[in-house]
Amino acid sequence: MPPSDSHLSNEHAKPSSGEILRVWLLLGAQSFGGGTATLSLIRREIVEERQWISPEEFARFWSLVQLAPGINLLALTILLGRKSGGALGIALALFGLLLPSVTITLILTMAFARVEHDRWMREALSGIVPAVVGLGLVTVWQIARPPLDQSRREGKDSFFLAILLIVGSVVAAWERRVPVVFILLGAAAVGAAWSWRRHGRRGEQP
Repeated sequence: MPPSDSHLSNEHAKPSSGEILRVWLLLGAQSFGGGTATLSLIRREIVEERQWISPEEFARFWSLVQLAPGINLLALTILLGRKSGGALGIALALFGLLLPSVTITLILTMAFARVEHDRWMREALSGIVPAVVGLGLVTVWQIARPPLDQSRREGKDSFFLAILLIVGSVVAAWERRVPVVFILLGAAAVGAAWSWRRHGRRGEQP
């Protein structure tokens, strides 16, 4: 895990414990639509509204948690909580995210059991699926854009490599059914080799 910094990515003061808890309680209460929708919500609040972390660092955190087993959003919440408030920030972020979402889920589950066979409910759910897909596409672009912009600034070769890794990962996962962990480790190896070659050739420290 990244080191716990005493400063955040912007010039604002470090958030208080109360503010961390309040923000994550709000996120937990709004975390409808599954993981993709919740990821988009977290990014908008933490990166765009509060500016507790930069878009580039958020993308790095999200890439890192892909290597962790279990629920990626919880791993991301741990990283973001640690970034903003250390060990206490982790506890507050997890508590804030889980308490309202678990409570609401229990209530909705009991209510859904009464109407799950109704026609209007099935039709309503069929409309939610395209909306979730749309949210997922927006979130993917928001996360992909910072590293793509950075690679473009580094030169055409770096930008081409980034595009190649994206396309290669899609082909490996969709067409070849390669396990996700192998795709991620392979991409990490390619990125490390490219960075070593690029910086080594210029006589720089990677």
